[in-house]
Order: sequence, then C-alpha cells, then structure tokens
Amino acid sequence: MREQPTDPATTDTDARQASRTDTDAQVIVVGAGPAGSSAAYHLARAGVDVILLEKARFPREKVCGDGLTPRAVHQLIRMGVDITAPGWTRSRGMRWVAGKHRVHIEWPALGRYPDFGLSRSRHDFDDILARHAVAAGARLFSGWKAERPLTDRAGRVTGVAASSDSPDVPEPVDFRAPVVIAADGASARLALALGLERDPRRQIATAARRYYRSPERSREEYLELWADLRFPDGGPYLPGYGWIFPMGDGRVNVGLGALPHRRHGKADLRATLDQWLARTPQEWGLREENAEGPVRSAALPLGFNRHPLYTRGLLLVGDSGGMVSPWNGEGIAQAMEAGEVAAETAALALAHAQGPRREQVLRGYPVEMNRRWGRYYRLGNTAADLVFSRSGFQPVLNRYVMGSPFLLDLLARLLTDLTDKPSRDVADHVLNTAFRLVPAPGPSRRRGAGRGGPLGRKR
Repeated sequence: MREQPTDPATTDTDARQASRTDTDAQVIVVGAGPAGSSAAYHLARAGVDVILLEKARFPREKVCGDGLTPRAVHQLIRMGVDITAPGWTRSRGMRWVAGKHRVHIEWPALGRYPDFGLSRSRHDFDDILARHAVAAGARLFSGWKAERPLTDRAGRVTGVAASSDSPDVPEPVDFRAPVVIAADGASARLALALGLERDPRRQIATAARRYYRSPERSREEYLELWADLRFPDGGPYLPGYGWIFPMGDGRVNVGLGALPHRRHGKADLRATLDQWLARTPQEWGLREENAEGPVRSAALPLGFNRHPLYTRGLLLVGDSGGMVSPWNGEGIAQAMEAGEVAAETAALALAHAQGPRREQVLRGYPVEMNRRWGRYYRLGNTAADLVFSRSGFQPVLNRYVMGSPFLLDLLARLLTDLTDKPSRDVADHVLNTAFRLVPAPGPSRRRGAGRGGPLGRKR
C-alpha cells in the first residue's frame, strides 16, 4: 500500500492565479527534487518565506535506484518524514556479488546515523518531500519551468523568470528574491546562464534502470550489488555495478551505473542490462514479460563537477553542483544534506541587510560543503579516474577483501561515507585518519568562496 498524494489543490499554487499571486519571496528554490524540497523545508521551518518552483507536476518519474543509505534516512528523520508509514521498505545492509563470492555487509551501528536503509520509488519519494516542504510553509508552484535568472545591473541574481505549462499563463512570470537556490538537476540551467561551466576533469556516470515484477526478490532485506558485470559480448569489466533493490510492493528496481571506460568508452547499458538479466535465475522473474515501463537512463554528475557552489546570490545544491558521490553514485543523501546546509546559510544571511555582511555569510556555503566532502570527493575522484574507470570494482572486491569481515565493513563505510566523528571504533579511526591526510581541495575557496563561513558544526 502506497502513501497517497495529497490533493494538489491543497498544496500547490494554481497556475491560473500565479500572475495575480505575490511572486516575491525571501528565497526562491528552483527544482523540487530531494535537494530542493529539503532546502525549502528547512527554510520554511526557519520562518523564511520561500517559493519552490517545479517544472513537472507530482507525482512524476525520475531515474534512480530508489535505495536509500542510512545517511539519506538520517536526512528524512531530520525532515520529520514518517518512515514507518506504508510504502517504505527497510534494508539491513548490502549484498555484494562478485564472481563466485556473495557477501552480506550490515549497515554499521553508528552514533549519528540509523542502522538501516530504506527503499522508496522516486515517483512517491519526491512527492512526499515536496508535500513536507509545503506543510512546513513553503509555497509550491508546480508546472513552472525556470527559464533564466533575473539579475540587477551589477549582475547579482534577483530571481528567475519562469514559464507555466498552463495555457492560461502564456508569458513568463518574474519570481523575485534576494537569494536563489538552484536545485535544477544535472542540466544546471541557472548555473550555466551565469557562466558556471562543468569541470571537464570530473567524471560523469550514466545510470539506467527498470522495474520488474518479482515477488521473490521484492521483500529482500539487502540492497544487492553486482560487481562482476562485463561489457556486452565478453568485453572488459563494467566500470560500475548493477543493482537489484527490493521495493516491497512486488517489484524490484534493477539497474546499472557506470563510468565511461578509460579505453573502451561508454557501455551500451541497455545491452549490458539484457545480458546480465539473462543469466539470473528464471524464478526471479527478471524477464521482459515482467517488466514495468521502459528502461530509463540519466546522467550522474560526480564529485563537485561545477564550481563555485555560490556566486552572486545563487547557491547550487544536488546535481546542479555535481554532488553525486564518485565512490558509489549515491546522490539523494548528498542532495538533501546540501539542501539543508544551503537553507541554513540563506537563513543566516537574510538576518543581515543586503551588503557585505550578508555576502560574507553566503560565501561560507561552498566553504562548508568543501569541509564536509572536499577530501572525500577528492580521493573519490582519483579512485574513479585511476581504478573504477579502468577495472570497475574488481580491484577492491578481491578475494582478500571479500574474505575479511573487517575489510568489508571498512569498504562499505568508505563507499557510503558512513563514519562517526569523532571516531567510535577502529574502522572510523582508519577512515577519518586517512581522509585527514588527503590535501584539502581549493577551487571553491579560490573562486568566490571567501574566507571562513557561518557553519562550524560537524556533520
């Protein structure tokens, strides 16, 4: 049983009224995915007048594995989402499959994060988060596409021009606010309009997924990951992995995520998916006759591939800032966490009048994001370039690692960024010490991040 969407009339601003509705706010958030809805929720909870613009109408599909690590669950709890309601499926950990080896890794017991993960389709998930933001006080305008940023004579962003999908509003409408948060996805339309190009040194992965009716696998307790997949027709190992995630409703989400291979380029993910599923047991039901919908794919911008994350009144969160983890392709936890940090930064900045002090606070946002993930992503980008894009996960999932519970736990924490700070056990200590030895990245600090920042708490 799925949680049913609320009547849009009770949560959304009618497009026919938009031209007569107050379209000014303190903050405008563009995009109601996990990053945008998280930002809008935390802003509204802080008493900030916030408009949330979404080009689609809920519910809508998104390409995703639908698996949530404990880090993402932590963000849901911080938003007050009822994860005990029908529709959420819990996971105990991960099951890695590599050759003849099949190992189970429990989610670690940490002080900061819960010891379980979840699954929920993005069809439901994004709708739930957007409604949570609205319930907190955000004003949702769905069916509105941000076309371009509005700027003043100094080039500072003062809002966005957005067009409605309603024929009753034929012309773009100006939405104005002193702070804009861009959560507009990998297309990064607003960032590009301000000249923030993608860093060509950073990798872009591709994900493809499809749903299958599989009662046998639907209620599994582990998120299953396959690391021994190859290019079609016996090619090299796929520079990524396959997944089978239980949805708890009779379906599974099955997909692939991969980097371009260093020598062989991009894999044909559809052909790779077909080749893989053909060798799974017949009783799993992962066959064409049990498929629901087409294979859908999307780009995954990795490892802070766009910077600076703040410029001239615009903050980038989620995929618009290239925040997908280069270690495992996870993006929801990072998007929601960045949304919260951006919201806190904006709320603190708005406590000051327009001027140098407000700007100083806003420039603290990329500094804080670099403090949280800079070293982790820097090492992850190196691993993606030198290891994953050449040999996939085979070098790290060798027989020595697969045969050692400690090394498996260490690898799981590394790939999912699950450690306590300060360290609570040996695995925490090993990873936290290792990342302290990684040189801190500097692009955001050099290019507009400023010195210091308002956010000093530990993640």
